[in-house]
This record gives sequence, structure tokens and C-alpha cells, in this order.
Amino acid sequence: MSVETKLAFDSEYVREFSQKRNEPQWLLELRLRALELSTELPMPKPEKTKIDNWNFTSFKHQVEAKPLTDLSELPEDIKSLIGKDEQAGNVLVHRDASLAYESLSEDLKSQGVIFTDIHTAAKEHSDLLQKYFMADAVKVDEHRLTALHAALLNGGTFVYVPKNVNVEVPLQAVYWQEDPEAGLFNHVIVAAEDNSSVTYIENYLSYSNEKQSAANIVAEVFAGENARVLFGAVDNFAKGVTTYVNRSGHVARNGKIDWALGQMNDGNTYSDNTTELIGEASMADSKTVAIGRGDQKLNFVIRVNQHGKHSDGQMLSHGVMKDSASAIFNGISKIEHGATKANGEQTERVLMLSDKARGDANPILLIDEDDVTAGHAASVGRVDPLQIFYLMSRGISKKEAERLVIHGFLAPVVNQLPIEGVQKALVEVIERKVN
Repeated sequence: MSVETKLAFDSEYVREFSQKRNEPQWLLELRLRALELSTELPMPKPEKTKIDNWNFTSFKHQVEAKPLTDLSELPEDIKSLIGKDEQAGNVLVHRDASLAYESLSEDLKSQGVIFTDIHTAAKEHSDLLQKYFMADAVKVDEHRLTALHAALLNGGTFVYVPKNVNVEVPLQAVYWQEDPEAGLFNHVIVAAEDNSSVTYIENYLSYSNEKQSAANIVAEVFAGENARVLFGAVDNFAKGVTTYVNRSGHVARNGKIDWALGQMNDGNTYSDNTTELIGEASMADSKTVAIGRGDQKLNFVIRVNQHGKHSDGQMLSHGVMKDSASAIFNGISKIEHGATKANGEQTERVLMLSDKARGDANPILLIDEDDVTAGHAASVGRVDPLQIFYLMSRGISKKEAERLVIHGFLAPVVNQLPIEGVQKALVEVIERKVN
């Protein structure tokens, strides 16, 4: 398939798009600068994966999507994702990059919590949004894909938790690609101020395997001093969608970000998950699982950069490859000079279910300080025959034994997602992809 690499949108289009949404001047200026940069900056070059011919530029940028009057109008599989009772009271549903439904409890509103779509945030909380938007965690000028993202931003979510506020019920966002040609340029910001906590879960879904489109997603997460953020995500884009996703975090003293990422896309995917541990005793725990099938190409970079003393970075990546799919898992622990007593640990493991499947696990330690602890483990191979033998000796069929081993292999992320409907949906996606 030939891929059109020339962007179909110019500065006039971007200006009109921004003004139609009544965006603040700073965001318009950022868009225009980013559009110019997108023609100058190089493409990122993920290790061992050539993405120059992937489709990042052919899609519909604007799609007219109808709002929902009630969650009952959603398809059954999307309704099943959303928790009941209290959980269902704190949810955003996006339909083809447009907000279709939103709900936030009065109790959280009264405490100053903001949970809304990115366009509303730009209009109603402009100064607060500007404080976090592509300023620290992800930069506009990192490479061509981040510049394209900023120029063509068309959806996303803004979460803000004030100081000393603990959000005890998960906040959930569902991004539903109904039109198979709709391009999603979603930007998500989760900002937890000092001594606060929040759990945010997002799901991406699309259904058509025939049409070609692109998803360019950026998430920026900020944990203030003594703040806790659990960021869970399940990406489930169809085969025709080329996905670039950049989820990055910034952690202050004694803060922590937990990442639980289920990468279940059927199309080519390049994913970057980076956490900057800035403050003393800052922490990050990144867990990623992925399944590849067909002929798709996957590249995952999981990186923790440790700047603070006594900082702790943990990474766990598990992948399952079948058919002729291939995946690269690069785990990078970087301990900067001055980060004494830091601890960095990582593990990458890949199971291959067929002769043509390929998986590379590459643990990388970059240590610029002596007084630290660091370690890594990596493995690539087939399902352990001893595990299969043990299960079969208990009367379980070989097929069922393999299924159980795979589910156990992916359980570290599945079990960390706090919403039962999301857990169940992820298990169903795993079943569909490996069987």
C-alpha cells in the first residue's frame, strides 16, 4: 500500500479550526508554530523498526458526531466498560474526537476537581491548561509526530486535582472511533497537586479493519509532592489504524505514578512511555502488556529517567506475539549524576506462539552515579513446556493449558485495572487475540 506523506492541512485550515472552537490565543499560536515545525523536524527513529512508510497523515480530521443523551445509547461492549453506581457518575465518552457524554459527581466538583474534555478546558480553564500543556512532560519540538499532534489536536481530556484532595472513585474516559476514517489527535492531561491522589482509566476502541486512519495520542501526567496517580489504559484500535502514543510523566518529591497499559491494537503501533523522577524519593511503576498478531509491527519504549535521590523506578513489560507479528521492547533505566541511593529495576519478557512471530527484549541501563542499585532481566521464547505439562497432568487440555499460561503471563496489568468492566473487557480482547 502506498502512503501519502504530504499533510493535507495548511495554516489557514489550522487557524480556522482553532477559531471555530473559540480557543485562546496561546493555543492558536502553539498550533501554528507546531504546524511549521512538522515540516522541518525529522521523524522519530525507534530502534529496529522503520516507521517512515507508516500512515500518520491520511485520515479525516473533522467528523460530525452526535452527542448522547444517556449512556444507554452506547453499544453494549462500550457500556460494559463503564462501571456501575458511583463509577458511572464520573465518566467522559468521546465519539470520533467529540465529547458525546460527560458526568462528574457534585462532591468532586465541590472539592475543585476538574474532569472535562480538552476543548472545554481550553475555554474555561485556559491559564491552568497552559501551565501543563506540552511544557514539561512532552515537548512540541521533540520530533515530527509531536509537532503534528500539537497542530492537529482535536480531542482529549483534562483532569485536575487540587492540593489535599483524594479522589477515591476512578475517573474514566472512553474514546470511541465510530467512523473508521476518523483521525484521533487526543491530548490527555492528568495533574495531581501536592498531597492529592487520583485514578484515571481510559479506553480506545474502533471496529473497522478495512479503512485506513491514524491515531496520534499524547498523555501528560503530573504528580506533585506526596501525590499519587494511577493511570490505566487499554488501547484497542482496529487493524487499519496506525497508532503513535506518547504517555509521559513528571513526578515531584515523594510522588508516585503507577502505569498500567494494555496495548491491544491490531494495527502498527509505536508507543513511548517515559517518566521523569524529578524529586527526592519519587517513584514510578510502569507495567505494560501487549499482544501482536497477523503481520503487525509493534515498537514499545518504556523509559524511567531518575534525577532525584532515593528515587525508585520499576518497569515490567510482557508481550505475546503470534502469526508473523513482530515487536520490539526497549526498557531504559537512566540514573542521572547526583541521584544517589536511586533504585532502578526492569523486566521484559516475550512469548512467541508461532515460528514466524518475532519478539526482541532489550533492557538498557544508563548509570551516571555510583551509589545506586540497578538491575534487569529479559527473556524471549516459547510457552514453557513444563508449565503445559504440569497443567495437562491435572486433566487440562493442551489448548486450555496454553490459554491459562498466557493469561497468567499478562495478569500483572489486568489485575491492576480498578474497574471490573475494564478488566473483563481486556480479558475478552486477550481471548480474541490469542485464540
